[in-house]
Amino acid sequence: MKTRYIALAERIRGEIPELEQVLGRARQAWLRLLQTPEEWAYLDAVALNLHGFYSGVERLFVLIARNVDERIPTGQTWHRDLLRWMAEDVPEMRPAVIGQTTAHTLDEFRRFRHLVRNVYTMNLTPEKIESLMAVLPKLWSTLREELLAFAEFLEVLANAAPDDE
Repeated sequence: MKTRYIALAERIRGEIPELEQVLGRARQAWLRLLQTPEEWAYLDAVALNLHGFYSGVERLFVLIARNVDERIPTGQTWHRDLLRWMAEDVPEMRPAVIGQTTAHTLDEFRRFRHLVRNVYTMNLTPEKIESLMAVLPKLWSTLREELLAFAEFLEVLANAAPDDE
């Protein structure tokens, strides 16, 4: 268990620069789109990077569910259920990974990712992305701190766990 918790804490910390890079690319493409709205490739780039952002966050949540909770939601609504699960304390296992406000905002990104996966890109419009881009700086600041705090929790947990055999 000790090794698993330490590895997960390192993975969370290692993913943060990757997520920041994806968000930076989304911001750059968004600014370009605002300057040249007729260039649809920028809209596609923003959508792709927002998709990648949520997918990266969800991968971390799956790893936490697998390695700490030892269960992953199943069924048709597992993506939504996983997000909600990460905003809940699991008694005698872990505190909430993210706050309820973060979960609510991330749910907008989850739904947008679903949209990107299931519609033609020509059906995406700047209006569908504008609200996401507006909340992104605050969301990322909060989410980043919550993920780092959870990584700290994992290290405390690892230090309290018996040595792996």
